[in-house]
Amino acid sequence: MDISYLAVFIAMVAGMLISVLKQKLTVAAALTGGLLGMLIFYGAGFTGITLLTTFFVLGVGATGWKFNAKMKEGIAEKKEGKRNAGQVLANAGAAAILALLAIYDAEYTAILQLMIAGCFSAATADTLSSELGNVYGRRYYHIISLKKMQRGTNGAVSLRGTAAGIFGSTVIALVYVLATGWNAQRFLVIIIAGTAGNVADSILGLTLENKGLLNNNAVNFLNTIVGAGVAWALYTQ
Repeated sequence: MDISYLAVFIAMVAGMLISVLKQKLTVAAALTGGLLGMLIFYGAGFTGITLLTTFFVLGVGATGWKFNAKMKEGIAEKKEGKRNAGQVLANAGAAAILALLAIYDAEYTAILQLMIAGCFSAATADTLSSELGNVYGRRYYHIISLKKMQRGTNGAVSLRGTAAGIFGSTVIALVYVLATGWNAQRFLVIIIAGTAGNVADSILGLTLENKGLLNNNAVNFLNTIVGAGVAWALYTQ
């Protein structure tokens, strides 16, 4: 076994154990995350696994931030923020599929890595805008009509929450360009892709999720698909 694969495997197992012991992931979620992580590493290399790790660290941090206060107000993640396998698949499943495509045809690795960055940019933007927006937002607006809405409801957005989401996308973009080499266009593409996915998530939550046609995991998965699609569309212009 190549030493790099062994090192990543050991780090992955250690991360899985810590996540379960710290009650950030269920056992099933940790196993699912480990499998998806290895697929992403195999197809997208250290760039892909670093993007996944960055999303996970930012997401866990945002979910846990002022968790007790959010729980008292009824807007905290269920099960004390512990993520299950479905949530892991929703956030990283699309990236793993793209990584598999890169394994199949290495010629497209560069664009697929960018699309993977778009996936994690969208997932990060959604998580940070929701978790931090619920803490620091002051006024919440309907994503379409801009009428005032109640905090924590599907389709409600705030300026500070949106800013937090853009910050998350910027961090993902920065990690990407540090891993692949500075490229201003791709840096901006990843930020735009993440923001577009975040907006799409709010609209889907307001419409299809509220009508019971989609659950939250499906909305989050589509959010990452939008991020990847926008990254691809802008890259090919």
